Amino acid sequence: MMLQITVIIVNWNGKTCLMQCLDALRRQSVQQMIVMVVDNGSTDGSLDAVRQQFPEVTVIALNENLGFATANNIAIRTVQTDYIALLNNDAIAHPLWLENLVRALETYPQAGFAASRMLYAQNHNIIDRAGDGYTTVGAGSLRGRGQPANAYDRPEWIFGACAGAALYRTSMLRDIGLFDEDFFLLYEDVDLSFRAQLKGYKCRYAPEAVVYHAASRSIGYDSSTSVYYGHRNLEWVYFQNMPFPLIVRTLAGHMAYNVAAFAYFAIKGYAKIYLRAKQDSFNMLKTVTDKRRKIQMDRRVKDSYIWNLLEKEHMFPRLTRRLKS
Repeated sequence: MMLQITVIIVNWNGKTCLMQCLDALRRQSVQQMIVMVVDNGSTDGSLDAVRQQFPEVTVIALNENLGFATANNIAIRTVQTDYIALLNNDAIAHPLWLENLVRALETYPQAGFAASRMLYAQNHNIIDRAGDGYTTVGAGSLRGRGQPANAYDRPEWIFGACAGAALYRTSMLRDIGLFDEDFFLLYEDVDLSFRAQLKGYKCRYAPEAVVYHAASRSIGYDSSTSVYYGHRNLEWVYFQNMPFPLIVRTLAGHMAYNVAAFAYFAIKGYAKIYLRAKQDSFNMLKTVTDKRRKIQMDRRVKDSYIWNLLEKEHMFPRLTRRLKS
């Protein structure tokens, strides 16, 4: 009988946290699963440790760091199970995590994917995120970040799932396409969520599906890496996926958001990196336009449906959270 679930973990020099992540998967209430680790050319002994301590895990060893999107895609293309769970190597899953995600998709056939409640590993009383949102200025939002752990405790329909702890129907991924490998890392899951919603696949937030996440352990908050990829890829998500009538409706806010973000990052010393990110995003204009044409031709939902998914942007609370990070 075919196993129902494949869990994919992408790793890059995260030996210590990866061991904890895999140990937590051994304690899942759901045991009918295949676990795969895709290693992005680690040099810290991660692969030897996995092979020695977790011989049941399937390992895909890459020779170099190909990024989060490509590494996941390599594994996803090999999957034969009904469901694919993605889990960050720095996330420790509660024993009922996977069971609750599967229950969400089994209960709601219209759901193509499900999002977890992610709490900070260093403080289980605070939410890292409760799924992903997308705002009326064309930017991703981390639902619930900084709120008490008992907030966001109701299952609901939301915009998208953080790929650091999510469950997808394999059939949905075959239909909408996998992660956009041009993204390398950051915002690739927001892009995938947007494409899924455009084709009519809903996202179910499952608050009972809990993981404890050592957030941004690999790239850090407001590092040069996160600023560059985050703000380059933000433009690609917006211009590839947003229906044209909604671009007209949101473009002024999008530009205002970019101006505010530039001011913030200039103060933090990242002005040149931020401007390079924007320049590089528009250097791909032809590619973005080609992708947009296909995405918009394939969409199955009305503009009003997408508009109702969007959250109002609250720039001041967003800035406050960043300053506290």
